[in-house]
Amino acid sequence: MRVGLRLALSLLALVAIVATRDVGAQPIDEAPPECRAQVLNALKEIAPAYAKKASRKIAAGAPGSIEHAIRAYAPPRFHPVSEGSLPSVKSGTTCPTGMANVLERFCVDKWEGTLVEKNGDGSEVAFSPFRTPQADHVYIAKTAAGVIPQGYVSPRIAEAACKQAGKRLCHPVEWRTACAGSEGYAFGYGPTRIANKCHDTGASPMVAYHADTMKRGWGLVELNDPRNNQVEGGIGKTGQFPDCTNDFGVYDMVGNLSEWTADTNGTFQGGLWLDTAQHGDACAYRTISHGYGYHDYSTGFRCCADPQSP
Repeated sequence: MRVGLRLALSLLALVAIVATRDVGAQPIDEAPPECRAQVLNALKEIAPAYAKKASRKIAAGAPGSIEHAIRAYAPPRFHPVSEGSLPSVKSGTTCPTGMANVLERFCVDKWEGTLVEKNGDGSEVAFSPFRTPQADHVYIAKTAAGVIPQGYVSPRIAEAACKQAGKRLCHPVEWRTACAGSEGYAFGYGPTRIANKCHDTGASPMVAYHADTMKRGWGLVELNDPRNNQVEGGIGKTGQFPDCTNDFGVYDMVGNLSEWTADTNGTFQGGLWLDTAQHGDACAYRTISHGYGYHDYSTGFRCCADPQSP
């Protein structure tokens, strides 16, 4: 397929995907009052992360900061978000293997999550990242480099899998803080988008496999097709983009898979390999139009945890 045609089809598919969600980036001052209040609350909750950092390299709210990115986008229609709050500082604590310590407040998985299935006898068996996890099965969350992360997962199942691993889903404010790094950059790795740093472009599986049903609109069957995350040029392995990180040492928080948070209203963040800007930029990206049981090929997760005493 010629490059120009492939790009055009990918863009068409992206438009069809985001059309099912609340899209329409707008400045906070143009948003409905309740949406403005939601953004201001997000700014209030993230402020403690950098309030005492005298040597921060970027001023709070300056272009390229996480605060500026949050303020730059407000949803066109209100949907509730439980932002959560940052845990207090616990000096001298450590994090489990495979997790990063975020400002001595909480721990976060370094890589997007995968699942293993837990049998009735307690044994664990591999679970395909291309399958949809079932509500009546028990899964355990894992995190590792160099593997295909789990898509097709709902926040309800992701939360249960994190708990099985002694962890939890991140609150929205924790997720953004972990993404932005200790300097509070909009992109984690820095203040401005750099092409190919993260997996934020690629092939559309919906065009590859479901172009014939695009006109009527894609449903859950098409969106959860196991082939979707096996398309060439689609999802990447964890850590495949080594520069898509920050000084906490967490990877792929921008692009690859959208990641669910602990908000039971249904909130995922960070964007996927086809879109990291429609609902806010990079670490400020947030989709809030789906329920807590929703899942499709683009939805993944990572776990957080409380730090441990030495």
